[in-house]
Amino acid sequence: MTLQEILQYRFLGNNVGAYLTCLGILLFGLAFKTLLSRLLSKLVFRFIRKRTEGVSEQQFQALLIQPVSVVIFLITAYFAFQVLDYPVRSSDIRRNEPWPQVALFRLFQLAVIWGIGWIGLRIIDFLVMVFQRRAEATPSRLNNQLIPFAKDLLKVLVLTLTFLVMLSKVFGVNVTALIGGLGIGGLAVAFAAKESLENLIASFTIFLDRPFAVGDLVEVGNVTGTVEKVGFRSTRLRTAEKSYVTVPNKAMIDKPLDNLSLRTARRVNFTLALSHATTSQQLHRIVEEGKRALEENPLVTKEVQVQFAALTPAAKEVTVQYFVETTNYDEYLQVKEQLNYRLVEVVEAVGGSFASTGTTVVQLAPAGHLDGLNPVTTPVV
Repeated sequence: MTLQEILQYRFLGNNVGAYLTCLGILLFGLAFKTLLSRLLSKLVFRFIRKRTEGVSEQQFQALLIQPVSVVIFLITAYFAFQVLDYPVRSSDIRRNEPWPQVALFRLFQLAVIWGIGWIGLRIIDFLVMVFQRRAEATPSRLNNQLIPFAKDLLKVLVLTLTFLVMLSKVFGVNVTALIGGLGIGGLAVAFAAKESLENLIASFTIFLDRPFAVGDLVEVGNVTGTVEKVGFRSTRLRTAEKSYVTVPNKAMIDKPLDNLSLRTARRVNFTLALSHATTSQQLHRIVEEGKRALEENPLVTKEVQVQFAALTPAAKEVTVQYFVETTNYDEYLQVKEQLNYRLVEVVEAVGGSFASTGTTVVQLAPAGHLDGLNPVTTPVV
């Protein structure tokens, strides 16, 4: 049997030459899909290079090579099977066509539409990278909050559009009529998803009113944490214990919210309990020199109060109150520690001493010894 006869040999409705041509096209698409996607992405990047804000070509290609290569392979697979008249063209599909042919062609259409939608999602990721670079050059933290929200919103829109195209092109659904019909059913859905809609509207309220931004330390209800992300439904907070708390957006605007990061200063307020052995002259010097020591710190505001406030049976009490002009919590703790040391040094320098508090502990005799009920007092320091 000659080569020509072998190529013309038919089985399953096609000759060997058609099968070899189909296989050759598939192998070509499989072998060169990555190369073609890389060349295509390189060509696109040349047109947008001036507006990429420092995003490299390698980063752009890393986002697009995989989805573009999938779409290229699907296109070559389509042309490959067209040689065999399989799968059938969309215009040739009739009710009397074999269901495997129709099902395979439908799956092919779904794969192509999903591949194009995948490319759209990767383009959104690239745009987000560009805008994040621009946001890094500006001091506004609103961009850091808006960019993740816009990213999620655009991806939802792309996924919704991809789903509608699938319904229209693959399953022949009248999308316009479907959307119109959802007007009535949407009322029932709105009632069922009432809380989700309220949280979605609250997210827009947060962006318009801007009570906080990503990176702010906030207190809402009994939760205190740093805002890490504002989403469609909820806001994510990182607490001091490093836990990740999710708070519904509706709660973020309905409950009293204290933006601790917007404080101009942090207050320190405590009492020095001095022993009764401390003389009046020593008290005067402790108050005066303690106040001077606080005022010498450059981060302490002018509202410094050091006063002999109370005379109790346990101690002579001096109240201390001042404000540290910083919004950084670590810096606030450092200043507070330094000034605590300074106050202890002032008390020691004038010869004063701190009071020790005691507690009376009553010890009872064991059961059966009723004559041993005399209390024994033990001071606890």
